Amino acid sequence: MRIAVPDLVSNSYFPAAAADALGFYRAEGLDLTAVLISPIENCLLALRNGEVDFVGASAHAPLLAFPNWQEAKLLCAQSQGLYWFLVMRRTLRLKRGELGGLKGTKIAAVPFVAAALRRVLAAAGIDAERERIAIVSPPVSQRPGVNFGVAAAQALDKGEIDGFFANGMGTEIAVRRGAGDIVLDLRRGDGPPECFDYTMPAIATTDRLIAEHPQAAAAVVRAIVRTQKALKSDIALAGAAGAKLFPPYEAELIADIVVRDLPFYRPQISYSSVTAMLSFARDIGMLKSDRLSYQQVVATQFSNLWDL
Repeated sequence: MRIAVPDLVSNSYFPAAAADALGFYRAEGLDLTAVLISPIENCLLALRNGEVDFVGASAHAPLLAFPNWQEAKLLCAQSQGLYWFLVMRRTLRLKRGELGGLKGTKIAAVPFVAAALRRVLAAAGIDAERERIAIVSPPVSQRPGVNFGVAAAQALDKGEIDGFFANGMGTEIAVRRGAGDIVLDLRRGDGPPECFDYTMPAIATTDRLIAEHPQAAAAVVRAIVRTQKALKSDIALAGAAGAKLFPPYEAELIADIVVRDLPFYRPQISYSSVTAMLSFARDIGMLKSDRLSYQQVVATQFSNLWDL
């Protein structure tokens, strides 16, 4: 069996990958390997086509391949809240939450993430078009296997862009190198509060797998929960997993990044977060139906495992 992630060298979907690197899937009796499939659209198509069995990605990502949430379910959260950062060129001298200074800037984001940034700006009362904020998707964002956050940090350092909206690894690199500053960290209180629940890192699978292999679905949930708990108990495990998963420089950074994420390492998917996520998906045009129930989105038969 395989679990795919669309972004490996980052903290975004670290629990899904770390559960493999640290042996938690195997401890649950699963021969399950984490694989990188990018861009994210290809990752979800692989799930729909049966090329992978699970996906660790954004909670609303199944809509890319399962229109109106037909035939897919969320099993658990990897962590809570919208997890992308807005990082802007340090020479702009923007303070945290200072979105008025974005006028006339060029901000890089992959198409899937760019839609979230536009919605965040709109929620903050900023019209990106009127303010001449160019949200661009460089060609590198569509290259298979490329970590966009790391590539964006490099582009920022070279002066090719004014900022980016991307993962925590790219953010860490840009900040450490002095190229950029964090302007929005929605998980930690920057920006409109309602944006926190636009999405979260989650584990998804198909209705077919749940019907045919419910024990495997349950084992994945248990493995994710135990990975979250293990990392909370011993952050050194993040470095051990990173050493198996990442290039050397990024492996050195991952423990410092994950330790800040630990307060958000909870597997629960609440009714309120699903309601907010579905509203967000409608706002950005990914979802047409306005009649989806919580049970149509979340595989509730496994929710008792969230409290292991």
